[in-house]
Amino acid sequence: MQKTVLSNSEVKAITMNGIVMALYLGLTILVAPVSSGPIQFRISESLNHLVVFNRKLMWGVLGGVVVYNFFFGFGAIDALYGGLQSFISLGLTALLHKKVPNVIARLALNTIFFTATMCIIAFMLAPNGGAAFWGNYATLALSEFATMAVAAPVMYWINKSVHFEKRL
Repeated sequence: MQKTVLSNSEVKAITMNGIVMALYLGLTILVAPVSSGPIQFRISESLNHLVVFNRKLMWGVLGGVVVYNFFFGFGAIDALYGGLQSFISLGLTALLHKKVPNVIARLALNTIFFTATMCIIAFMLAPNGGAAFWGNYATLALSEFATMAVAAPVMYWINKSVHFEKRL
């Protein structure tokens, strides 16, 4: 049987993603009354922008979404839909990392990806479509856009000091 030994960089990546996941959970629980449902103002969504600076932090954000939605949201279905929405958006941003070298452009695209994919959450909340879907999508997309748009310059400024890209 082979022994598996993790390198220092792998341990660091796991640790950093664990910290990001804990931050996501803490920030979401902090504003719990407005963290779920058709209008969501999750401060923790600002952490989605971490992927703009360092793709390896995607897993911590995704883990935070899935764990929060499962235990504090609407259960397994919310973890599935919320996880899918986050995976698609974070994945698109991660894929564009080398193709779009401008950080501000990536922050804008990340905001657009998350806003657009809120249709997945709207579908979860109103699976029969119709006016309920479009109403949910409008409020979800607007609240996600507001959160991500406000967070983008803040995360850009924080990165100037912290240098997320050099952390893993």
